[in-house]
Amino acid sequence: MTKAEKLRRLFKSNRLIRVAGAHNGVSAKLVEANGFDAVWASGFEISTSHAVPDASILTMSELLEAARNMNESTTIPVIADCDSGFGEVRNTKYMVRKYEAAGIAAVCIEDKRFPKLNSFVNGDQSLVSIDEFVEKLHGAKKAQTSPDFMVFARIEAFIAGLGIDEALARAHAYADAGADAILIHSKKRTSEQVFEFAHAWRNRIPTVIVPTTYYEVTTSDLEQVDVSMVIYANHAMRAAIKAMDQTLAGIIRTGTVSTVEQDIASMERVFELQGIVE
Repeated sequence: MTKAEKLRRLFKSNRLIRVAGAHNGVSAKLVEANGFDAVWASGFEISTSHAVPDASILTMSELLEAARNMNESTTIPVIADCDSGFGEVRNTKYMVRKYEAAGIAAVCIEDKRFPKLNSFVNGDQSLVSIDEFVEKLHGAKKAQTSPDFMVFARIEAFIAGLGIDEALARAHAYADAGADAILIHSKKRTSEQVFEFAHAWRNRIPTVIVPTTYYEVTTSDLEQVDVSMVIYANHAMRAAIKAMDQTLAGIIRTGTVSTVEQDIASMERVFELQGIVE
């Protein structure tokens, strides 16, 4: 069974699919080891690992190579964050062919203009027209070779300051264009905005959410509104930055590694993740 088939089966299971963000092979292995259903090859995390902004600075090839590394390091499906498709329709079609050939189970593209800016940064969050994004989705779906490969349509209407009517209009248009799932994004502090969408959308096609700012929401809450997938998109990278910062600061402060040894992974755990025995 391909990983695309595995992902399709997860959506048919009628249970909440739990996904976590990663940026390289070892972080993807930790996602799998901790029981998540799939890996989110996060554009934010990959950009952060290169110490550059999540603003369409890295090339498609750089993001694809990171996603390929995650895919080869795990047995669970990888869903790739592909920003706004890396350009126009022709770029998006090329992207789909490359990611599918690499064994990635699904790609997610958003309806913001290229180059995009991270949704949580103050700045230009303007969207392309519905017709323009529909054309991009048509191109993406025509480019895939396997019926199991999935294309998620990410709606940024709430990020752009638009309302529920605009979000729903886009969702219906994208579903009509062949999108396999709708990712509805919000930067509100509570889940009210995405839950309003979920109630009105009625899961016409699967609903995906990313609770970065409304982090108090629980999986039980999501199941009650028929959300199909939750993506914890950036928590591994944020945790890694804090842990590395504290460890390195501790070594400088104390002049010894003895004060941090109990708080870091053992060499044996590192060898395990490397697969050195195999």
